[in-house]
Amino acid sequence: MSSFELTIRPRKGWQPVDWKEIFLYRELLAFLMWRDIKIRYRQTLLGGLWAVLQPLIAMLIFTFVFNRLAGVKSDGPPYPLFAFAGLAPWTFFSTALSQSSNSLVANQQLVSKVYFPRVFIPLGAVGALLLDMAFSMGLLFVLMLHYHWPISMHVLWLPVFVLAAVLSASGLGMILSSLNVSFRDVKYAVPFLIQMGLFLTPVIYPIHYIPERWQMLMGLNPMTGVVLGFRYSLLGSTASWTVMGVSLGVSFALFVLGLLVFRRMERRFADII
Repeated sequence: MSSFELTIRPRKGWQPVDWKEIFLYRELLAFLMWRDIKIRYRQTLLGGLWAVLQPLIAMLIFTFVFNRLAGVKSDGPPYPLFAFAGLAPWTFFSTALSQSSNSLVANQQLVSKVYFPRVFIPLGAVGALLLDMAFSMGLLFVLMLHYHWPISMHVLWLPVFVLAAVLSASGLGMILSSLNVSFRDVKYAVPFLIQMGLFLTPVIYPIHYIPERWQMLMGLNPMTGVVLGFRYSLLGSTASWTVMGVSLGVSFALFVLGLLVFRRMERRFADII
């Protein structure tokens, strides 16, 4: 059985990520993910159905309001299918960001009394929601069967965009959870940012509604590329690889920045949480 010696010292400034420590504690990350799953579904009436009810109800509302009343069209697929393909990753991202941003404060007893890689707390909150995304994807495939919409070889790209969603949610979650330890009003700002982000991401409208000169600017939103990528992978919708490439790059950059910011602020967590 391998062992290693850990010495805890005060640190200042930017700190490198200790990948060896993360690898040695990897089983703890799986435990935290499983704990969050059990807590979320404990004493619930519908259990895992909540993972599909949220995007399903949103799809029905958006179809009625934006497609039937406002006349917003999809980029080819039936609008309910188009909307759900965007809502599946967006629901994962918004829920993951909301829960991970508050994860350190919610686990303050654990943070202040036991040493372990604290970055596992927001990462565990994000990873646990992959089960919800799997449920949503299952319903999406059922809808594709209902509308007789074929699956192409583009589906092989789906894991790339799932990873991008995880990276962007994790990066922002690490940054916001770190800030929330010092500034508790972060938890009030996050729901507002998520609400505004829905309209800045092509979830309920195709990106060709946006003038071409602004589309690259929308690519700076990491979820723009994820939503476009989901529709490209599952529905065969046309998408700009330039816009998606920019979003994928932003997702990776956010994850790296999140790790660095978290490591920078981590030394103060136990003292002020």
